[in-house]
Amino acid sequence: MPSKPQGRDSTRDRIVKAAADLLRDHGPTAVTTRRVAHEAGLQPPALYRFFQGKDDLLDAAVEHVFAEHVAGKQATPPSQDPVEDLRDGWNTQISFGLAHPHVYGLLLDPTRARDTPAMSAGVRVLAERVHRIAAAGRLRVSEERAVNLIRAAGTGTVHTLLTLPPGQSDPHLADAAFDAVARAVFTDESAVPTRDPAAIVAAFRTLLPELPGLSTAELTLLDEWLQR
Repeated sequence: MPSKPQGRDSTRDRIVKAAADLLRDHGPTAVTTRRVAHEAGLQPPALYRFFQGKDDLLDAAVEHVFAEHVAGKQATPPSQDPVEDLRDGWNTQISFGLAHPHVYGLLLDPTRARDTPAMSAGVRVLAERVHRIAAAGRLRVSEERAVNLIRAAGTGTVHTLLTLPPGQSDPHLADAAFDAVARAVFTDESAVPTRDPAAIVAAFRTLLPELPGLSTAELTLLDEWLQR
């Protein structure tokens, strides 16, 4: 027989899944406490034992959907080409945004945006893929700048595609946007050897944790110099 905490968690999970399904299929207006309770097989007052109100419930639903998406990306094994892995991740992210416009809109809402576990995990997946490109000597900017540029370009691409008038969709926009970012942050070939100082610095920064004989403070200072 399940313990009380397990039963409580199971009920909360059922509520969140019901809210997530309504959000995906019908949008935020469908996520009412009454309708969610009905879908979860509960009475509406039961929801208030877990959530303060609709906004709190929406946040949990968004987190649930996005966490499933990020888990799928985390489970994808790396290939021998880190740039192609990044492109695959880009395409997956664009597809998610287009397939889940309601969820994506709430993720980007500045009045709701915050550092949720799923969002943090998604950024870590991107940072890990960028790190592999830097370690291959193919990054012409810092890892931090590359991550921010890719995130900004991806967000803008999804927003543009979702807001284009019917009949004016551009099926090649996402590929063109990725190629534009790639030209800005990647080198065509490995930077070892290379004449591109920025690529050398980016590759060297990936080796800092492995350098012997330096204290944590010294490594931190060296990393700060390299970023400059």
